[in-house]
Amino acid sequence: MAGSAPSIALIGYGEVGTIFGRALAAGGARVAAYDILVGDTARSTALAERAQADGIRLASSAADAVTAAEIVIIAVTASATRAAAESTLGALGPGAVCLDVNSASPATKIACGARIDAAGGRYVEAAVMTSVPPYGLGVPMLLGGRHAADALPRLQSLGFQASVASPTLGVASATKMCRSIIIKGMEALFVESLLCARQHGVEDEVIASLVETFPGIDWDRHASYFWSRVVQHGKRRTEEMREAAAMVREDGFEPLMAGATAERQAFVATLAARGLFRDVPAADGWRALADRALGQATASTT
Repeated sequence: MAGSAPSIALIGYGEVGTIFGRALAAGGARVAAYDILVGDTARSTALAERAQADGIRLASSAADAVTAAEIVIIAVTASATRAAAESTLGALGPGAVCLDVNSASPATKIACGARIDAAGGRYVEAAVMTSVPPYGLGVPMLLGGRHAADALPRLQSLGFQASVASPTLGVASATKMCRSIIIKGMEALFVESLLCARQHGVEDEVIASLVETFPGIDWDRHASYFWSRVVQHGKRRTEEMREAAAMVREDGFEPLMAGATAERQAFVATLAARGLFRDVPAADGWRALADRALGQATASTT
């Protein structure tokens, strides 16, 4: 009905899903969310409390969330992209827009698009071009696929700052993946370089050299930012970079850089999952995080 509140489903209620869902609900949309953690007894209570606070209905399944939704937003980890798209099939309403914001390879997006469109939905790939916080719905986003242009006005009316990259699926994702090789690669380089610099006590000299070579950049602040993002999102970044590596391989090149970046991100993610950085104050910066990692390495060799 014209003028009625739009009905939106979220598949994935992690950081991105929460930020989008909270803003959409605050804007008057009817939002239902499903996350795989709904079935995790240890974490489902906190998930339900967050949904209630956000004004979102927590669905019992993907089908429950998607039924009657006009727009479905898929926001999961890269490795779960295909499974998340598949979970909507059978419940996706005719003509429903399926906005896939995952950081996945062009081939993955093309495969998901074929499945969604065959089921009667309208698949739109979205490449989120920077960190969602602090932009929220205003994060720069490239859309792709044959339904992108038609979906754009609806998404903009909800507050999304999107533009159409191409009517061909995979172009927007290729843009995102190529950017990620650089950005996530820089994070991995800083982790590896500054771990060794800290180990040898030459970190101040290394930072000073970077400042001399690239004046005007606060490299120490950037180092702390890069480290903090890997500590917080290393697992997600690992999966994204494995998707980037898949793209490079599909394009006929050996993914030397993307593959190595994924492994260095995974190294930090493993330490973070053990709780190694849990009580490190953010104000202490990258040195405190590096010291924890070095302490773990020392302990494992004694």
